[in-house]
Amino acid sequence: MKNIALVMGGYSGEHDVSINSGCQVYQCLDKNKYNVYKIVIDRDGWYWMTETGEHLPVDKNDFTVTDSGSKIHFDLAFIIVHGNPGENGVLQGYFDMLGIKYTTCGFYTSALTFNKGYCNPVVKNFGIVSIARSLHLTAEQHITADMILSQLTLPLFVKPASGGSSVATTKVKTPEALMPAIQEAFSEDSEVLVEEFIQGREFDCGVFRSKTEKLVFPVTEIIPTGGHEFFDYEAKYEGFSNEVTPAEAPKEITDQIQQVSSQLYDLLHCKGVVRFDFIYNTERSELFFLEVNTIPGQSAESIVPKQARAMGISTAQLYDMIIEATL
Repeated sequence: MKNIALVMGGYSGEHDVSINSGCQVYQCLDKNKYNVYKIVIDRDGWYWMTETGEHLPVDKNDFTVTDSGSKIHFDLAFIIVHGNPGENGVLQGYFDMLGIKYTTCGFYTSALTFNKGYCNPVVKNFGIVSIARSLHLTAEQHITADMILSQLTLPLFVKPASGGSSVATTKVKTPEALMPAIQEAFSEDSEVLVEEFIQGREFDCGVFRSKTEKLVFPVTEIIPTGGHEFFDYEAKYEGFSNEVTPAEAPKEITDQIQQVSSQLYDLLHCKGVVRFDFIYNTERSELFFLEVNTIPGQSAESIVPKQARAMGISTAQLYDMIIEATL
């Protein structure tokens, strides 16, 4: 049987989300078909979390673990690390050097798509979807609210350029709130994106190239509830949103979202399961690109597994297809 390293954790604010996703994947993987090892990446060290709860060290020199005196080499890394170092290309480069196959986009695509400030101009250049006006800020710049507001119009979204799960993301409505929001975003990342707010409906669409075909999943609409104005951390993980799959939207809108998602998957040289996020401005009948998630969440309530189930693909089947396509 193939040895699968199920890699979870990471160094970002999404560490716990990643552990949740990883444990969900572990439950679904066929243990009669694969030897699955839960590998946790943590700032205090990398370890194999055994069935008995032991934490046994990972040898980073060759990405192996030792079981009863025998060294275990892995045939594949199933990466479920959201944020750094799983979604930014760092792990991918490491596995490339070791010659270990992995289930995600390559290091270059991962690095590009992880930083919204760099990815947005590339996507805009493709000419297939609109991008909100924005400023890409670095910690070294001297920044004032007046400088930003002379170029962008309130309301604004302020977010870490390389963040995820809406951590340290703020919707800014007044000039006074702008600099505190920027400082909060800088506490999470050394680069910050300030983006004009686009009024509209939020949609997500997953894409996956299996061994035999490219699957474009049904579109999901995200509808924040409980006073949440956007799909923030609480809305994502504490139930303050309705996620409707398939989306109850006109066919021409969902068709456009699926078409653009499929094109972006190829143009950005994506691999594995990728989720594309959009805002559709109904007044202007215009689709705006938000971001690419190259390692979308895989918890029980996550969007992509729901989209797969809407296509008649069980979560266990989806993970099996991911492994088969990678091997």
